[in-house]
Amino acid sequence: MQKILIIQTAFIGDVILATSVLENIHQSYPHAEIHFLLRKGNEKLLSGHPIVSKVLIWDKKQAKYPELLKLIRKVRTEKYDKVINLQRFASTGIITACAAANNSIGFDKNPFSFLFSKKVNHNIGNGLHEVERNYALISDFVDGAVLPPKLYPSPDDFLYVKKYKQQDYICISPTSVWFTKQFPADRWVAFINKIPKRYKIFLLGGPDDLSACEGIASKAKNENCVVLSGQLSLLQSAALMKNAIMNYVNDSAPLHLCSAMNAPVRAVFCSTVPEFGFGPLSDNSEIVQTKKKLACRPCGLHGLQNCKIENFDCAYSIEIGELLAPV
Repeated sequence: MQKILIIQTAFIGDVILATSVLENIHQSYPHAEIHFLLRKGNEKLLSGHPIVSKVLIWDKKQAKYPELLKLIRKVRTEKYDKVINLQRFASTGIITACAAANNSIGFDKNPFSFLFSKKVNHNIGNGLHEVERNYALISDFVDGAVLPPKLYPSPDDFLYVKKYKQQDYICISPTSVWFTKQFPADRWVAFINKIPKRYKIFLLGGPDDLSACEGIASKAKNENCVVLSGQLSLLQSAALMKNAIMNYVNDSAPLHLCSAMNAPVRAVFCSTVPEFGFGPLSDNSEIVQTKKKLACRPCGLHGLQNCKIENFDCAYSIEIGELLAPV
């Protein structure tokens, strides 16, 4: 029986997209024991996951490097057949190399890739989706086409959000860690005010997004707007988004929640571009972005904390009507 470790210690969206690799490996090795290494705070994404046998957690905020050494020792004791590293950072390269697995696989941009048994070219900006880039790491030992990412909310998660499904509803996730990835708050307000009254509107996000969501709701004139930011777990949010008439998101983690649930979604891209490979994968999905040719766009892979030219034209030139089309 194969024993396999997948490493992805980046952000929520990266872990969600990495579940595509889980699905492909499980399809080819249904009896494999698969472990997943991620950063502390993201482990609830894989709670109850039927494919993952064990979740290893790296606490990057508390004693980062002593915890890294403990993690390396733990990984070595597991004696993996394969270690698949989806990241390009040195720390995960060290873990991969020190695992002493029969096969260690990662991207060539990792500083320690020279110690891997296989390294794969990594390019961003050529239109290849992240799940396709990740698939390249495993393509020589799995069968079939790239499978979409997938999350598994529990029956309790679906039961918890059932109370919010008493009428047709729309979910909006208006925030992002990066300012220039966020459709501006006043534009969300304008959009909400145009949504037909027959729809309930739920504003989603984590505890850190509560203030922003409350600010949007307080300025909107639509009495059907309800703030759920900080009240739902990630899997509960996924369970709610699954049955929404439409989900409206930025180029951020909620976009990938929709992909993992095959939930309908319209994704707003402001400073970043779909060609980076992080667009929606749902059957019912659309990308909304400016039609203007802007020399400053994209301004970075992850966006910036502020607009360098201060007009944020990549966001403000998007017409509200483009979001409204499916409602």
